[in-house]
Amino acid sequence: MPFALFRYIIFFLFCIFIAGHSHAQKRNKSKSFYKGRYKSVKVSKAKAKVVCPIFEHSKYPYQGIGVKLGDPFAVTYKFYATKNFAVAIDFGSAASGLYNKYHRDNFINYSATDSVLGSESISYLGHKVKSEWVSEGKLLYHHDASKLLSGLQWYIGAGWQLRQLNIEYEYFLEINSNENELGKFDVNRFTMGPTGALGLEYAYFELPVSAFLEIEMFSDMVEDPGWIRFQGGVGIRYVF
Repeated sequence: MPFALFRYIIFFLFCIFIAGHSHAQKRNKSKSFYKGRYKSVKVSKAKAKVVCPIFEHSKYPYQGIGVKLGDPFAVTYKFYATKNFAVAIDFGSAASGLYNKYHRDNFINYSATDSVLGSESISYLGHKVKSEWVSEGKLLYHHDASKLLSGLQWYIGAGWQLRQLNIEYEYFLEINSNENELGKFDVNRFTMGPTGALGLEYAYFELPVSAFLEIEMFSDMVEDPGWIRFQGGVGIRYVF
């Protein structure tokens, strides 16, 4: 697992811990302050759940919009159709630094080696990703996990991902022992493929927001069939 993604996971778990600890402190403080002064007030289970509207089962559908940090770094939209089913759409930029080795290895596929004469050789010098856009849509199934932590759900789903890459390669061309050449060329590449997702979503805040952590798996079906890449990140959405 890439170190950057590991940091996002730790951050997400830390946020959940702080939120849960904060609610526990408030409950304990409230009990100690009012103990022996007033009669206890019973609150219905339905009212107790009104913290984030995601868990008001009678008021679906809901929508959420926010940001996702990771691979990709994206604007994220989610339509909560029912208690168990949702659709998520993300659009943003891939974490290009995680793909350095992949792009470097692909140099040989993009360079015009068929036009190099027998006495010539071409070598990779470097590359620069000008843009690498990612868009995807997923259908998700949610399951309640409030027995572990109030406001927690886990989900699983599948969808389709589109990727658009614009990359510049630098090369060294050895023509003969006395003549060399440095050059550049651009590659524009479009590909797509299925993606699977597994995640956690937490919504037990005093604001109508939800935080999520997800891991995805993308499989290229066009440019590099069979190539599989794990992705993921953490994010937050405003729910309305």
